[in-house]
Amino acid sequence: MKTKYNSIGQPLVRLGNLRNFLCAAALAAFLVPAARASDPTGIYGFVDKVVFEPSDSAPERVQVWGGFALSKKSTGNSEYQDAQRGYMYFKLRPGSEEVCKKEWADLKSVAGTGEIVAFGSRRFDPQPTVRKADTKVADPDVYPGSWGMTKARKTEEYPPIGQLVKLLGKPAAKKSSGGN
Repeated sequence: MKTKYNSIGQPLVRLGNLRNFLCAAALAAFLVPAARASDPTGIYGFVDKVVFEPSDSAPERVQVWGGFALSKKSTGNSEYQDAQRGYMYFKLRPGSEEVCKKEWADLKSVAGTGEIVAFGSRRFDPQPTVRKADTKVADPDVYPGSWGMTKARKTEEYPPIGQLVKLLGKPAAKKSSGGN
């Protein structure tokens, strides 16, 4: 049996899809500024180099060298400490060893590219430390829990990223022998 199609209703279906699309676009445009106001990211940074310890094949600790802007733990909004160059020193987070190793490999994959990335959660305790280049490599922080590493758009409109963009234009400080 041959089915007959009624073409009269098709434009209304397409109009309904357009309406749904426009509503979704308006909602997304409304939520983007709101998401920035409650930014869950703990660390924005660019990575110059990554050093695995004791070895690349079985890392237990990692030095991440570059520039970093850490969230201000005491605030619930998108406030960040001033971006600074140095290194962060991490050890595996108990119970999440494989996740940490994968995220460390992600950080190494962007080393030297000038990409700005987001990782860690502002809700993670204790908050990690950015160490000066000449600080002895000791007492690693626990790697912060998060949703993985993501690349961030380079925009000077958002303060932590804008500061990192400016830091990228400055030469890195001399590194100590511990960061080789």
